[in-house]
Formats: sequence, structure tokens, C-alpha cells
Amino acid sequence: MVDSKAIYDYIIKIQSIAKIGLTYSKDPYAITNYQEINDLSKMFLENFMDVKLDRPNYFEKDVYPTPNISVRTLIFNQERDKILMVREVKTQNYSLPGGWADLYDSPSQAAKNECLQEAGADISEMRLVGITNRTPFKSNTSVPEYVIIFEGILSGKLHEHEYETDDVGWFPVDNLPEISRKLSMEELQRIIKAARDGKVVFD
Repeated sequence: MVDSKAIYDYIIKIQSIAKIGLTYSKDPYAITNYQEINDLSKMFLENFMDVKLDRPNYFEKDVYPTPNISVRTLIFNQERDKILMVREVKTQNYSLPGGWADLYDSPSQAAKNECLQEAGADISEMRLVGITNRTPFKSNTSVPEYVIIFEGILSGKLHEHEYETDDVGWFPVDNLPEISRKLSMEELQRIIKAARDGKVVFD
């Protein structure tokens, strides 16, 4: 029998997917479906009002505001003179594989998921390279963001990737392509240097 916490976590996950869909989807049919899923999951959450749980509803408007958390993974080739980058469909610029961390995923699992989804890359080992504050690099309309940065070891060959990216390639660290606003060139070079030197960056 599934316990109440497992059901609650499932509903939170469904609502998280709905929120992401409502934020990023442009298709009217999809938006309608995401809205319905959001409304249904909200209704189900209200039925847990009398159940004593340790986890809150993360989508309540009065939750204390904190920076969003995203993950990025730096993957070197064997010679460590090239890095794996993905081209975003929306911007047509390149970035390190990564994205927002999903609820209940550990940081490393979120990073591995993003590598597989965006680059088709299975990551066998990871180490922490640093945590950076993205807020100064973003426009005034963007939310504050902390980025957890990993170095990942590629396991095997690259697989098919999902729809958010349309190109995956290795680029020399001294001749990088035009990058997206999700990373500044200064920030990326700092990350690469730290990873090569075995150091950790923060703030």
C-alpha cells in the first residue's frame, strides 16, 4: 500500500511538471492541458490539509523567497583541451549541459539527468567544481539564481538528446563558440580554469 507521503510527493512532482509547462510551453493545446493538470494537482493537495506531513506545498505564494537552483556540468575530452557543449534551440547559442534542478533530485542526480537529456551523455563520475551566483549576470527581470557546477566523466558514447538542444559538440577551450546568456564568457573561463587546476569556485 502506498503511504500518504509517497502520494503527496507524487502530486508535488506532477504539479512541478505542470508549472514548468505553463512557464515554457507555447502550444495552446499543451498550455490548456498543463493548466488542467495544475488545477487538479492543486485540488488533490488541498485534500492533504488534515494529514500531518513533513513536507510543505512548495507552490504556495507565501513560501519564503529564495534563489532558484540550477546545475551545469563541465565535461572534458581525454586530452582535457576540449569541452562538451550543447546548442540551445531557443537561442541558437551554446552552453554547458544543465538546467533547473527538479524537486527531490539531489544536485548530482539533477546534473546527470540534464547531461543525458541535453547532450545524450551518461556521466559515471562527478566532482563539485563550485557554486556561483548568477544574479549579477542576468537582466533585471530574471530571478536570482545559484548555479551548482560539476565536472563529469563521460561514460561511453553520446546518445540521442532531447528537444531543448539541436547540436552537441566538442570545442577547444581556447576557441569557444558564442555562448548563451546562461553563462558569461568570463564565468565559463573561470569554471574551466578551476576544473583544470582541481580547485573550487564560489560566489
